[in-house]
Amino acid sequence: MRKLTAFRVFNLFLIFLALFSPLVLPLHAQGRATVDVLTVEGAVTPVVARYIERGIQEAESNGAQLLVIRLDTPGGSVTVMQEIVQAMIAADVPIAVYVAPEGAQAVSAGTFLVLAGHIAAMAPNTRIGAASPVGGQGEDLPETAKEKTTNVLVAQIKGLADRRGERAVAWAEKAVRSAEAAEAKDALELGVIDMIVPNVDELLAQVDGQEVRLQTRTVVLRTAGAEVIDLPMTLVEQFLHTITDPNIAYILLILGINGLLFELANPGGFLAGVIGAICLVMGFYALGVLDVNYAGLALIALAFVLFVVDVKAPTHGVLTVGGVISFVLGSLILFNTPFYAVSRGLIASVALITAAFFAFAIGAAVRAQRQKPTTGLDGLIGAEAQVRSDLDPEGTVFLFGERWKARTEGHPIKRGEIVRVVGAEGFELIVEPLATSQAGDGSEFEGQTDVVRGPTSEALGQES
Repeated sequence: MRKLTAFRVFNLFLIFLALFSPLVLPLHAQGRATVDVLTVEGAVTPVVARYIERGIQEAESNGAQLLVIRLDTPGGSVTVMQEIVQAMIAADVPIAVYVAPEGAQAVSAGTFLVLAGHIAAMAPNTRIGAASPVGGQGEDLPETAKEKTTNVLVAQIKGLADRRGERAVAWAEKAVRSAEAAEAKDALELGVIDMIVPNVDELLAQVDGQEVRLQTRTVVLRTAGAEVIDLPMTLVEQFLHTITDPNIAYILLILGINGLLFELANPGGFLAGVIGAICLVMGFYALGVLDVNYAGLALIALAFVLFVVDVKAPTHGVLTVGGVISFVLGSLILFNTPFYAVSRGLIASVALITAAFFAFAIGAAVRAQRQKPTTGLDGLIGAEAQVRSDLDPEGTVFLFGERWKARTEGHPIKRGEIVRVVGAEGFELIVEPLATSQAGDGSEFEGQTDVVRGPTSEALGQES
């Protein structure tokens, strides 16, 4: 009987575990709720798109209650923005886009990302908006192209803002059509965002218990006291995101070109060529990501061509001036969007340094051309020699330890006189007497061994 009672008690215990384990497991077996946080700073590029997509996948796989995207961006490519928006809409995890820290902005493409989030929040003193389409250098688009692009973007942003109410939809349309922007407090009043919070912890406290509608289900957020897990960019993502900064990409491009030019001018070292090639490859990758304007790239390449040509065939700096103008113009229009722009100060600094370097190189080339030759027959022009056999008009002279066939085009010159070389034809020197020269005994040439120079030793005659 006692065994039967013990068996019944054990069965009741198992039934108790079965009934109440769902309430216990979330607290113990499953551990604390988690919230993943991504941090996006800078332009919206393909690297950022891969980072956000990876963050969404990780948040989905680890069962995070919420994915927070901390955002500070001046905008970026429309194509990349649309790719990120699609990934956010299709995500099976709630996403909160948080414009932070104070002073941050989410303009242009960033506005679309904020509205695409299930929850939109901003830190105090932040901005959103100014999403009008513009041309490659920030100029207004042609009327027809602008109307088409604007209508497409208006339709998209109105769809994203629709669940936030009519005032939010009306403001979103103005943000695209007339580049309207709003401070955080104005955005909250218009219903564009859900809250203004100073930090992520306050954000999690305010959204706790809120219902979020995903594509396939509705989720009730349990974020109070949740463990916050930062998901930073990987080292590769950080590196690629760093070099896609317009200024870094520009420096890599210039270093790459200079490295290759230096290697071509001084072959054999390889170090400059290898470094130049690496910089150039990384620069071209960054330019591809940043949507380069090939006209600007061509102008920069033309500038270096003009610099090199001016060194090889000096034009007294005319081509260098043209190269500097081409270089500056190419740098100013290097990218196809106003949100990727090279610092004007950096452009000026690089242009001045490059111009100074090639100006120095051109000066050296000019001086080399004007310098008297020091090798070959031309190097003998102006040298003084002693007559070894009478020049009437032909004979021999002694010069630099060698006997040369020579001739004079004036009066005959006697042996022992000092003459100056004024020209050369083949291996025969043309000489003239020094105005102040006098016949001498050649003592200044004593101790030097004669070496015959000329077509043949017989043609030079024998020294008496």
